[in-house]
Amino acid sequence: MHRVGYGAMQLAGPKVWGFPDDPEAARRVLRLAMELGVTFFDTANAYGPRTVNQLIGQALGPVPEGVIVGNKVGAERGPDKSWVIDGRPVTVRRQVHEALTDLGTDASELTYLRLVGDTPGAHQDVPLEESLGALVELRDQGLVRRIGLSGASPQMLARAQQMTPIAAVQNRFNLLDRSGVQVLADCEAQGILFIPYFPLAAGRLSDHPELTGPAERLGATPAQIALAWLLRRSPSVVVIPGTSSPGHLRSNIEASEVAEELTDTEVARLTGLVDESKAALDRPISPAAASVPHPSPGR
Repeated sequence: MHRVGYGAMQLAGPKVWGFPDDPEAARRVLRLAMELGVTFFDTANAYGPRTVNQLIGQALGPVPEGVIVGNKVGAERGPDKSWVIDGRPVTVRRQVHEALTDLGTDASELTYLRLVGDTPGAHQDVPLEESLGALVELRDQGLVRRIGLSGASPQMLARAQQMTPIAAVQNRFNLLDRSGVQVLADCEAQGILFIPYFPLAAGRLSDHPELTGPAERLGATPAQIALAWLLRRSPSVVVIPGTSSPGHLRSNIEASEVAEELTDTEVARLTGLVDESKAALDRPISPAAASVPHPSPGR
């Protein structure tokens, strides 16, 4: 698997709602990503809602063997465009079937269960065993091949693994925010992929002073250095920067080459910007709260 994937959230319209102004341009970016060697695409029913999955299905379908589309279920969009967690089994089942239709496939290579959110009154009190149990049933039916978690605490990961193998965890983690560090450590120890979302801190790393030196030395961009650091931070990490720009897409993919050129000293200096021993999982920010203007290099 190419360790630089593609996060598709930015392909939706403004506020991650509806189709973009130019759907064909979005489809071209998706096709270009695959042509450039991307083998991991990240998406969710809630993006659009459903419109991003439909774009992926139109652009990439039938998805070639060896390419994984990781889709998140368990979050809905309210009529006011809010993000609402809904882990009820009926919602999980419906969303998996919707995603299969939108992506144009008979089975999902990877489906994440979104565990937590920040919308008052949402269905966040559904026991994990019920929500995850619905995914396990769908896997047993052949509709889901691998199961992942999004927004998992170490305790939730441990509970989930009592029910089913977990292939991947998607938590917030980047140069400025190490709140997922304990889950990352657990994933490293257990051979689970760790997918940091908002790997570029929703665009807030573009002018970070600690990125300037390595970027100038390597003729790279600060964003490439931030992605390269994530790749060097752990072999379990697969990054999913998102963009609607072909130029940003090429730049993001080149971060894997930049990672090979970072010195151990530079990696250690960047790692030391945050005291990871004091980092703790907190409530994930909603995608809406961290949305950035289109086009954007960061998801």
